[in-house]
Amino acid sequence: MLLRAGADLLNPESVKDITAKQERWGNNTRRMAMAVYKSFTAFIGMTFSPPKYGATQKLPFIPLESEIDALIAASTRRLAAMLALLKEVPVRVGEALRLKWIDIDFERRCIIVNNPEKNGKPRAFKASEKLLCMLSALPKKNDRVFGLAGYASIENQFVITRKRTANKLQNPRILQIHFHTLRHWKATMEYHKTRDILHVMNLLGHRNIESTSVYTHLISTEGDEYHSAVAKTVDEARKLLEEGFEYVCQKDDVMLFRKRK
Repeated sequence: MLLRAGADLLNPESVKDITAKQERWGNNTRRMAMAVYKSFTAFIGMTFSPPKYGATQKLPFIPLESEIDALIAASTRRLAAMLALLKEVPVRVGEALRLKWIDIDFERRCIIVNNPEKNGKPRAFKASEKLLCMLSALPKKNDRVFGLAGYASIENQFVITRKRTANKLQNPRILQIHFHTLRHWKATMEYHKTRDILHVMNLLGHRNIESTSVYTHLISTEGDEYHSAVAKTVDEARKLLEEGFEYVCQKDDVMLFRKRK
């Protein structure tokens, strides 16, 4: 990037000047460039004192659940299972790709993440019957749930599916959905439901509560529209709870539930 911008890598002052002049670079990109260049100068025996650029934090995009579900419905079996997992269980995509069959307890309906990324905490999640059915339907050719294909392969498939779905539904918002967006969505919904920042922190595997606090600012961006549902039996109520509905009240022997759109 620095070379393409015209910097002389053997001249630290040139690198500083070029970095400062890049109008299309945000502070995060400048910080990354300075960190990489500092490693480069150390490797070739030069000294470099990088300028400081403050981190720029943006609120993540939170899609509607209907937009996520439309994307899942348009996906192939493997990609749909991956997206359903990321929607229900707030793991990172790298953690999902490393998930092994031995990490899933189908009898107890539990998914265990023992190889967290970014120094995160190992954690276990309760999974819905629907998600477990989608996972169990995948071919078991090796010990990994999603096979040995790398990130680039499944990302390429995802980008194609996302573009096709956005065009079909004429909804450009779908183009803003990435794998990590589903983690943001789940964290936001959990905080909306519980108002418990420590619960969300443990769910995401964060070790620093500051990393989790961003989700407390996203509630107001959500609309006040809900899906509604009713249950007449305990089994019907249990299934609604597993699908993310929250109990509202009971009237005339019917239990009322709702879920944010």
